[in-house]
Amino acid sequence: MSTREESAVRSHWDHSSCEGTVDCPPRCPRATDDRGVPFLVRPYRPADFESLVELYDSLDESAATMGLPPFTRPRIEAWLAELTSNGWNLIALLDDRTVGHVAVTPADDPDPEFVVFVDTDVQNRGIGGELLKQLIAYADDRDHEALSLDVSTDNRRAVTVYENVGFETIEESALNRTMRLPLDDPIADRVRRPPAERLE
Repeated sequence: MSTREESAVRSHWDHSSCEGTVDCPPRCPRATDDRGVPFLVRPYRPADFESLVELYDSLDESAATMGLPPFTRPRIEAWLAELTSNGWNLIALLDDRTVGHVAVTPADDPDPEFVVFVDTDVQNRGIGGELLKQLIAYADDRDHEALSLDVSTDNRRAVTVYENVGFETIEESALNRTMRLPLDDPIADRVRRPPAERLE
């Protein structure tokens, strides 16, 4: 999809009756946040690197969890270079701005780990939840067996979001918990349905 097409996609649409085609990505890239504002989720491209650096460089310190993301620009750049070269990534675009990112690494692991971050200015609007659904759809499409992540035990909001899509805690300590979602779970099929077939 070209930049011009992306701008048109983000301007406004009602895709609720879309039944999909064989050429569609694993999940429709078009979404609407909880305020009715359209946004787009698509695979990362090398040209997106600087906008990702900007996203992380602008995050409030309260967005950090378990030492991520790093706080200096050089460390952010090094961390993102590692994520984008060893894994696969999706970004969320609102207007012409990158407002969300999910990274999965290593790309060839049947049970990879992931991180997901959303711009502080647009949190609590459903963008993170949509990124998780996109993540599950793409991971299933890539034949991963499961997805795992470590999350701070005191980050109840994140834990609740992960539990709501089906992640279960498989290990817990005083500081963090490891959560896992097997992709044979029915959620993998549900998130891949075209908009016309969704009950979300």
